[in-house]
Amino acid sequence: MEFTHLHVHTGYSLLDGAAKIDGLVRRAKELGYDSLAITDHGVMYGVIEFYETCLREGIKPILGCEVYVSPGSRFDREVGKGDDRYYHLVLLAENDLGYHNLSKIVTRGFTEGFYYKPRIDMEVLEKYHEGIIALSACLAGEVATKLRKGDYDGAKETAIRYRNIFGEENYFLEMQDHGIPEQATVNAGIMRLSKELGIPMVVTNDSHYIYAEDWEAHDVLLCIQTNHKVQDENRMRYEGGQFYLKSKEEMAELFPYALEALENTHKIAERCNVNIVFGEQKVPRFDVPEGYTAEEYLDHLVYEGMEKKYGLTYEESGKMAEGTHGYEVRQRIDYELSVIKSMGFVDYFLIVWDFIHFAKSQGIAVGPGRGSAVGSVVAYCLDITTIEPLQYNLLFERFLNPERVSMPDIDIDFCYIRRQEVIDYCVRKYGEECVTQIIAYQTMGARNVIRDVGRAMDLPYAVCDSLAKAIPAEKDMTIDIALKTSKDFRDMYEGSDEIKKLVDIARKLEGLPRNAGMHAAGVVIGREAIEEYAPLSVGAEGAVVTQFEKNTVEHLGMLKMDFLGLRTATVVQDTVKLVKQTTGKDIDIDNIDYDDPNILGLMGQGKTEGMFQLESEGMRNFMMKLKPQSLDDVIAGVALFRPGPMQFIDDYIRGKENRELVHYDTPELEEILEP
Repeated sequence: MEFTHLHVHTGYSLLDGAAKIDGLVRRAKELGYDSLAITDHGVMYGVIEFYETCLREGIKPILGCEVYVSPGSRFDREVGKGDDRYYHLVLLAENDLGYHNLSKIVTRGFTEGFYYKPRIDMEVLEKYHEGIIALSACLAGEVATKLRKGDYDGAKETAIRYRNIFGEENYFLEMQDHGIPEQATVNAGIMRLSKELGIPMVVTNDSHYIYAEDWEAHDVLLCIQTNHKVQDENRMRYEGGQFYLKSKEEMAELFPYALEALENTHKIAERCNVNIVFGEQKVPRFDVPEGYTAEEYLDHLVYEGMEKKYGLTYEESGKMAEGTHGYEVRQRIDYELSVIKSMGFVDYFLIVWDFIHFAKSQGIAVGPGRGSAVGSVVAYCLDITTIEPLQYNLLFERFLNPERVSMPDIDIDFCYIRRQEVIDYCVRKYGEECVTQIIAYQTMGARNVIRDVGRAMDLPYAVCDSLAKAIPAEKDMTIDIALKTSKDFRDMYEGSDEIKKLVDIARKLEGLPRNAGMHAAGVVIGREAIEEYAPLSVGAEGAVVTQFEKNTVEHLGMLKMDFLGLRTATVVQDTVKLVKQTTGKDIDIDNIDYDDPNILGLMGQGKTEGMFQLESEGMRNFMMKLKPQSLDDVIAGVALFRPGPMQFIDDYIRGKENRELVHYDTPELEEILEP
């Protein structure tokens, strides 16, 4: 007999899952499972991480969701009360079409049916049922709820309705046994229904944590998520400690009377085959003017920008002698365009050029560029960036490299007040369904999880606060590292059974998602509706966001842009306007003297309040020591003032003041390192 685990909830449900995906999959492998299903409540947040982790461990991933079904219309906000407000239903993607349909179903729950939970209804299921296998779900399923209440005829009618939607081979009546008395009643009813209607049965086990001993950590997590304390009477809880990842043998012992239902888990798993493609570009096609291909239009815009920025035409540069600046510009542009075309990023550059062109034409402040994109002469000619790369010896390969195929990443600063206008423009141009913002997860860090667990356990605030503060405030700090490196934390841990229990529970919960919000800048633009590639949810203030975070969105080949709202860009724009109003003088902020001795002198005096990246107290003190004489000095300072190279600051200053102290390990490095 084969048994596949079909019912797993992970920490991504953000409510009742306490299973970290890597640990969960490793445990499934230890138990000898060859397949494992993920069915978070109402969401698909963890699907991609689960999929990749399973494949890495040699386990077949089954992608699903335990959705909430409204008893009436998903648009009805007054239907049902208590456990009749919505019912559970487990949906598993049988194939690629089923995965896309599941994504749409889950999206509809948020964008159209949200009422306490993201709900769908029969209309949604009828529209998107293809490629999906449905299980009647747990005690909260509609069939089980009616059986619990003694309404056998109602349960029978419900089962027939679901079978009619999904088809005779794609709907299963589900049985569970967590030691809850009501489950015995429901299971008896399920077997009777199966016999009468010929609907196959399947056995599952709700797994909200990995090991049996994790029940207490899971219970504390429920308290954290629902803002309760462990000792509260009327709160959400999972009784009995049976909601862990059980072995095949344990499941067989629970259901000796339902061997065929046990076997059906394996049959379902064999039928579920979803293939998710990573890296395949899903960038929209840019609508170019008549008479041009996309590549020709990009060439046209770049050559036009070349004449404007460098004062020479593309044809003229082709006649210039090797070694001249014009020849160098032409060579760089030719090389960059060839890489952009060969890597398939022509539409990407046209899309970015277009919305930046829109912003500037509307008087919306746009930053000069940041990050590796500033190394591109093509980006400079397109006015995507306004810093000339060659004079600073900036490398295009840091931005795009044929040997390391990845999506280009251009972070763009906009006026923080008018940033939304640029997003709205993209929505109008590419379609509301093709442009959305990106989710961001806040996870339980070492200090915060200590406080959260302590609060749920109702321990004194002062105790939890001092314990949390004993954890070093360092990047990537964990509780385990703190136990090794912080004597105060370790002494508190070893000196009290109560604190030891708190810390041990916190270790199990550390790193789990605590809540979901919206990425501050991330916007995704799709060739087709985003829900084809990623399910959507609704974030703060009703904003629609992807259920996958930014790295996953990029990994799936979607166009992810960072539309950053930068206050400094607005301040600079306002300053230029005020100078014009008060003095009549026009300042071209893109063509100013970067080596103005007056400005550099202010920096050397530490008068850098309001100067981007130079205004912290540490940076002001550093500038007073550095006394920059050129923009190159400032660039070096910004690069040095961070963990790692910071230890070489004094050496750098000594070398700057006394060049005789500078030496190169090899002569070949001198040209690169001399500036």
